[in-house]
Amino acid sequence: MKRSSTFVFPVLALALVACGSNSSTEAEVPDASQEQADAEQQDSSVLEDRIDADGFEEIGWEDLLPVGEEERIAELYRMQLQALATNPVREGSAADKALQIGTFNVVEELDGVKVKLPGYTVPFDFSPNAEISDFLLVPYYGACLHSPPPPPNQTLYITTDNPIRITELDQAVWVRGVLKADRQNTETADAAYTLVLSDIEEYTY
Repeated sequence: MKRSSTFVFPVLALALVACGSNSSTEAEVPDASQEQADAEQQDSSVLEDRIDADGFEEIGWEDLLPVGEEERIAELYRMQLQALATNPVREGSAADKALQIGTFNVVEELDGVKVKLPGYTVPFDFSPNAEISDFLLVPYYGACLHSPPPPPNQTLYITTDNPIRITELDQAVWVRGVLKADRQNTETADAAYTLVLSDIEEYTY
């Protein structure tokens, strides 16, 4: 809306001149450099709002996808559906398993960045009193458990030197730590990113 209003007044001024107005007032020309400075300042303030007092930048799952990755993943899913339509998998057969579709493409600029991200935990050990030193973080509940894993670049492998206990898988959490573009392969799912955990807390809605 701001961009539209920028051009309304010059257009009206030109119309008045065309109709024979004797006004000698010149139409103000928008200062492009000022507009760019204002935009950069706004972007900077948004970025500052995303960084907490400890220097962790809040990111979303979409931030983990390189440019054009959503289209690539959509095409991979389309190809998989087409393959299943051509060669159906019999339920209960060896081929009847959840496939992880996607790529290991990462956003290199995030490598080594301190980030904060919400998600759901997927432990490798489901024992009641298990001391967990590594687990997966996924964007939605049930991934890798009741539904296929998300793409590798939408899956985080979390590691910590201070083991924790995970009891409620349906409870979303915040994790903070240093994000690394390190690929990890597990029996549950593969991850394109590794996060060295600093702390974890319950996500409140």
